[in-house]
Amino acid sequence: MRYLTESFALAALRRGRPIEQFLGAAGRPDKPGIRWVEVRPAPAGYTVVLHTAEDIGGEQFCDLAEFPALDSDGEEDFGQEIATAEDKSQAMATAEASTGAVPGRWVNAGIAQDEYLDFVRAGRTPRLTSTAEPT
Repeated sequence: MRYLTESFALAALRRGRPIEQFLGAAGRPDKPGIRWVEVRPAPAGYTVVLHTAEDIGGEQFCDLAEFPALDSDGEEDFGQEIATAEDKSQAMATAEASTGAVPGRWVNAGIAQDEYLDFVRAGRTPRLTSTAEPT
């Protein structure tokens, strides 16, 4: 079972483990990209981070953490912190409301790349198609 039930997602966060969700396509036809959102424990609660990367992978290369940022500003690390919350449930709800993440599709850290691989195998059919700023 790939997806975490809500109670398992909350338990992962409580144990200090991040959770994530692949969101699909982003970018433009001339510069395709992908997005995924992460909720990670932080010293003062939980941080929601939206990652937007170039879609340079395929069946042989799907490690999302190795993909370059879609709009690189010279930084090695990427991801836009879009919210912080004191409560893990609130952090998940904020991520869902601001990025289009779907309840029931959260996975443990590192598993979003499996979702990306499914996306590649399906012909890169987009779930989301814009790089619009989160609300």
